[in-house]
Amino acid sequence: MVFSSLVFLCVFLPAVVLLEKVMPSVRGKNAVLLAASLVFYAYGEPVYILLLLFSTLFNYVFARLVDAAEGGHRKLLTAGAAAVNLGILVVCKYAGFLVGILNDIPGVALPVPQIVMPLGISFFTFQAMSYVLDVFRKKTEAEKNYARVLLYIVLFPQLIAGPIVKYHDIAEQLRFRTETVEKTAAGIRRFTAGLAKKVLIANTMGACADALFAVSNAEITMAAAWLGSVSYVLQIYFDFSGYSDMAIGMGKIFGFDFLENFNYPYISVSIREFWKRWHISLTTWFREYLYYPLGGNRKGKARTIINRLIVFFLTGLWHGAAWNFIVWGLYNGFLMLLEEALPFFKKQQSGLSRLIGHVYVILAVTIGFMVFRAEDMAQAGAWLSAMFTKPTMLPAQWNVVLQQLTPVFLVTFAAACIASCPVLKRIRTSGRAGVCLDIVSLAGFALCILSLAGGTYNPFIYFRF
Repeated sequence: MVFSSLVFLCVFLPAVVLLEKVMPSVRGKNAVLLAASLVFYAYGEPVYILLLLFSTLFNYVFARLVDAAEGGHRKLLTAGAAAVNLGILVVCKYAGFLVGILNDIPGVALPVPQIVMPLGISFFTFQAMSYVLDVFRKKTEAEKNYARVLLYIVLFPQLIAGPIVKYHDIAEQLRFRTETVEKTAAGIRRFTAGLAKKVLIANTMGACADALFAVSNAEITMAAAWLGSVSYVLQIYFDFSGYSDMAIGMGKIFGFDFLENFNYPYISVSIREFWKRWHISLTTWFREYLYYPLGGNRKGKARTIINRLIVFFLTGLWHGAAWNFIVWGLYNGFLMLLEEALPFFKKQQSGLSRLIGHVYVILAVTIGFMVFRAEDMAQAGAWLSAMFTKPTMLPAQWNVVLQQLTPVFLVTFAAACIASCPVLKRIRTSGRAGVCLDIVSLAGFALCILSLAGGTYNPFIYFRF
């Protein structure tokens, strides 16, 4: 468990910002951030901090070796580094799942390892791997200063839930960066917006989703299934994009510029467009480090289909060691392949066709995230059946649904639908508009603190990945 929300917001973060700001040099600022990041992770994972340090040191050393090697030795060293990184990820995250599959074979009864998954292992493993791979591809030079590589991987704003940052995107910022009042103010506004997304919207939507997903498979009805699924669609977006906003905002406060991780995915008119807007850093990672090396779309239609299904299979598996994640990944892959085969998605869409495409995406994403949220495939199957075949409801079943439709939920739901669209995107942050945004940010921050003080601990969804 990481710092409690209130301790992080009211003690840890202000202390780190103050110490970082008083440091006169980038070297001093980096030292403060490095120490804070290690404390941040060690507090939540006192044992696995050793694994994190091993991962960073291992990838630092192998990047230096790859940089110095030539010819086939470069490929061999890079493959070795990738194998070790993936091996750690498999053992820590997928060992129990794989042993469970083997135990389904008649006569096999292996003990299932009880390994507590290290916090954020998927994020920091992919980030460390990308560094070695970029050195191999000569997109970045191997860093000689280990402290910079360590800070790049463990920087606490994005350590445990992304976005996945490439070394060459911030290499220069680790050496030289400018911190201004304007950039710090923009970072605070962005951080507060992300916090509000999580605390005020995602948690409210999540309470509804949790209540309805707790209903037994036999009792779930059409209305409950759709309400629970739509609530989760909004929860996961505002939860994860909220964390990304907070990470980007904290980065700005400390002088870093992280790339965007979300771009209003729910306004998409195809699943292909959705994946260009959703979790951009992960989509980019798989495209650059897996899809293109597999051959992309350059080796014929059949190979392209296989490559894309491999990418989406692994995208689902990356999210968790369970069949519903794999099914969710392949579901998205098949939808993308279907779109390529249909003339409707090959045309330049406008007007009515865009509306149809948008409705299709919302329905497809809602069904997909229902499978993603389900405890297992049995629950996913029961919910899918209920969504389309159980319109009738008993009075007690109506009560389960109506209990969720509180005034707070309805207002938050409306706000979530509006905020899912780029309605407020063009508001300028200068002059009176900027002052208004600052006031709104302060009010939003105060409301979040009050909400956290009166509520229970509710971690970010992507902490588990």
